[in-house]
Amino acid sequence: MMISSWRKRRAAKRAGKEQQRDGNGEMELTIPRDFRCPISLDLMNDPVTLSSGITYDRESIEKWIEAGSFTCPLTNQVLRSLEPIPNHVIRRKIQDWCVENRSYGIERIPTPRVPISSMEVSDILSKIEFACKKQDSEGCRALVTKLKSLAKESERNKRCIATNGACGTLSEAFATFSAVAVASFDENIGVLEEILSALITMFPLDGVAKGYLVSAPAIHCLIWFLSSGDLSRRRNAVLALKELVSSMEDQRKTLNLLSEIEDAIEALFKLIKNPICSTSTKASLTIIYHMITSYSFTTSSSTSQKQVTKLVNLGIVPLLLETLVDTERSTCEKALGVLDGIVENQQGRELAYNNALTMPVLVKKILRVSNTATEFSVSILYNLCKNEQREDGGVLVEALRVGAFQKLLLLLQLGCVEKTKERVSELLKMLNLHRNKVDCVDPVDQFKDLKRPF
Repeated sequence: MMISSWRKRRAAKRAGKEQQRDGNGEMELTIPRDFRCPISLDLMNDPVTLSSGITYDRESIEKWIEAGSFTCPLTNQVLRSLEPIPNHVIRRKIQDWCVENRSYGIERIPTPRVPISSMEVSDILSKIEFACKKQDSEGCRALVTKLKSLAKESERNKRCIATNGACGTLSEAFATFSAVAVASFDENIGVLEEILSALITMFPLDGVAKGYLVSAPAIHCLIWFLSSGDLSRRRNAVLALKELVSSMEDQRKTLNLLSEIEDAIEALFKLIKNPICSTSTKASLTIIYHMITSYSFTTSSSTSQKQVTKLVNLGIVPLLLETLVDTERSTCEKALGVLDGIVENQQGRELAYNNALTMPVLVKKILRVSNTATEFSVSILYNLCKNEQREDGGVLVEALRVGAFQKLLLLLQLGCVEKTKERVSELLKMLNLHRNKVDCVDPVDQFKDLKRPF
């Protein structure tokens, strides 16, 4: 044991290491000062040198620069260049030191891949632009594949690619090949799919990129992808459309273009009926919500009513109610938002009246999910109740049976936004007229016979 300890001390001395004992008297290995990052004080995995001559770990110094600091942390010298240079000498010394001390459980740091530079990104993007002008779909596809592969290597690469205008170039390429694809779609489907896949990895898109995508050929291409059988293609298409409708600058034009495409609503509906993933479901609900909300359109509100009628005929009401029975917060809010728009339509209201899930689900969501979900639930209830025309009170009586009166009173006591407060007050007045027709019970009891648990 003594000989073993002596050998370790001798090896440490030869390597120029410092050692110290821990609380149990065991020898501890101290990382040489030159191998530590001056910022994190940890062993450097990817040593890089700044224009000041000081070496740091790449991850630490890049975080420093991204935070808006353009000086050397150690010397406070203003940096002439923000591009750190790999220090191969220090990296090899660190690797050798790791190998020598593997008996201490230290693993050799891998040789890092050299990250892409701004110059390399600009070169690739220039070649993509040239390939677009020549309508060279295969050449463009190969370049986009290379760019996407580099972006996946590291977050640093992805940031470098995005900050050098890749989103705008790729969006322009997508718009260009979408326009060409009208005549020869089969020849361009591969490059369009690859460009869209690369764009998705770089969200959120900037205004320039969105501007290229908001064109009739590009939107038609996205809807075609949305209707195709390939799952990743459908997911990417719906995420791109959601990105466009979420932008106030591009929302109206995008929605108007979507309203002109016959298959758009059906393709979005299918994504909810046969979900790929929760992200694509939420994206589809978001787009539909904007499409059926009349104030989003530059045209008349009849456009949105046509979309509502299509959705009602496809079976959106029972689908939304079944989705609401058991779903997470974000999806719940979006599904309620769509249902709120649907019940503005008489046919949609009739289907809601006749569905056994409507009242139990809506009352259950009040004060249960979020403020947004509560506001949408109250809005739907208000719309259904104020348009009730049956003499027996129909939907009002059903609401009382599942405990709507108590829930709304509690909401009024806890407080809510003014518009919701007004609707709650009106609902309580309407419900009060029929309280003698039914004994109000705990709404939880009403869920015992439902097929799907909450």
